[in-house]
Amino acid sequence: MSEITIGRRKIGSGYRPFIIAEMSGNHNQSLERALQIVEAAAKAGADALKLQTYTAETMTLDINEGEFFIDDPNSLWKGNSLYTLYQQAYTPWEWHEPIFKRCKELGIICFSTPFDETAVDFLEELDVPCYKIASFENVDLPLIRKAASTGKPLIISTGMASIAELDEMVRAAREAGGEQLVLLKCTSSYPATPEDSNLLTIPHMKQLFQCEVGVSDHTFGIGAPLAGIALGATVIEKHFTLRRADGGVDSVFSMEPEEMNALVVESERAWQSLGKVQYGLQSKEEGSLKHRRSLYFAEDLKPGDVLTKDNLRVIRPGLGLAPKYYDILLGRKVNREIKKGAPVTWDSIL
Repeated sequence: MSEITIGRRKIGSGYRPFIIAEMSGNHNQSLERALQIVEAAAKAGADALKLQTYTAETMTLDINEGEFFIDDPNSLWKGNSLYTLYQQAYTPWEWHEPIFKRCKELGIICFSTPFDETAVDFLEELDVPCYKIASFENVDLPLIRKAASTGKPLIISTGMASIAELDEMVRAAREAGGEQLVLLKCTSSYPATPEDSNLLTIPHMKQLFQCEVGVSDHTFGIGAPLAGIALGATVIEKHFTLRRADGGVDSVFSMEPEEMNALVVESERAWQSLGKVQYGLQSKEEGSLKHRRSLYFAEDLKPGDVLTKDNLRVIRPGLGLAPKYYDILLGRKVNREIKKGAPVTWDSIL
């Protein structure tokens, strides 16, 4: 796999996980709040802030009935038409430039999810460092080809996609020039449950498509992303807000700043802990060897005394013979005077 670079940040198993804070519609139609979210994401240590670039008109039709109306009782957005929902959630295009500017000032990478080809053209004018394709658009091969044709890294969420659909999207991206590819294991329910996350797919997907794989996570907390890192995820995306209590279209399953900071810190620890396949003594364990168990004389002994369960013990510290010799030594005799607390050595045994 070729190394992926987004901005000044390298992505891959040799680098700490790339953490994306997804603003989505959590700005609640306030540019001031959007900029506060940028500042909070940067302070929490996220590597990147992601926007979504669309309008209600580019997403759907202004129809308030039938399949254009959300009546699923389990949906967070029940009672809205698709058009009304996207009117509430979209990030005005004129906000992109000040948001990008603030990200740059704070040293955090900013990019976006385009939802149609006009959004790609618009984002190219802002010189975005990469593109993200949402799960619901991962079957839109013309959009994938358009984003991939820029030659910039492409991150694609895989929610709902079959292996055949994944193969189509990966082929479309690569044929259009998208060589730097990241697939994100994603469950497209809001919120998602750990039971539905199926993160064991990560190493399989990585092997199947020979690309970097991460997690776009909609569960509560940081358990699922950390499990993903243990399985090889190199990118983590979580929705982000200032406070869930403030409300908003995605606030219910979004992280607050303290949680994002915990994810940043613990994801790096999880990555560091992976290390390599290793057995035996590590250099930093050398000082602990003396605290292992070993064989010690538990009583004062005279030459010719027989070793028994009473005067031969397996205890700490570890300066005597290894415990594996315990049964061999029982019944043997000592060849000299022994003081209680002396480690057992071969030269003290007849």
